[in-house]
Amino acid sequence: MGRPPGDGVAQDAAATRLCAVIEAGDTALDCLGAALSAAGFASVMIAPAPGGGLDARAARALVEAAQRRNAAALIADDAELARTLAADGVHLGRTKMAARAYAAARASVGQGAIVGVDAGISRHDAMTAAEDGADYVAFGAPSHLRDRAKARERRDDLITWWAEIFQVPCVALDVETPEEAAAIARAGADFVGVRLTGASAATTRAFVGGIAAALGVPASVG
Repeated sequence: MGRPPGDGVAQDAAATRLCAVIEAGDTALDCLGAALSAAGFASVMIAPAPGGGLDARAARALVEAAQRRNAAALIADDAELARTLAADGVHLGRTKMAARAYAAARASVGQGAIVGVDAGISRHDAMTAAEDGADYVAFGAPSHLRDRAKARERRDDLITWWAEIFQVPCVALDVETPEEAAAIARAGADFVGVRLTGASAATTRAFVGGIAAALGVPASVG
């Protein structure tokens, strides 16, 4: 997940790439397949369902599906599983021990793999992660935050701040509409992260297609 071409502060939407976030479960593979058939993705972050661990068999199927479409497969918060499944790396969620978690993940997966860090709303943690060698930092507007407008505004402000100063790529998570995707791309996001919710294949393709069109992301090939 390297930085897209272009060195302007506020880049064109066409320079911004797509990431998928999906929870492993009974319908996850079909949902991911529908998304990958609708647009080209840079990466797929694979997370456990709430309240449970990530089943290795289910995760393996999702890793393989992503990699067949040339998308980097990232395992959420489990570097050992990422290495076992030959995933492309690990995505570290928000934690109070961010620096320690990054060091442990990097030691596990090695320098050749991707290690990305969700910095939450902490500018300090984002800068520390970048200094330590993270391949990207992520800022989000998690769905549990009830004031959606405030959550999105805070995320977008962090993206704008980061893009003006730093070269390490940034990911805008929890993007929900084409309009939101286009705006956050103009703010400087290198990657736009969309959560796949297990909706029907047709609904998933329509959702992903709308986001991709707003960003100028080409249709999937293959």
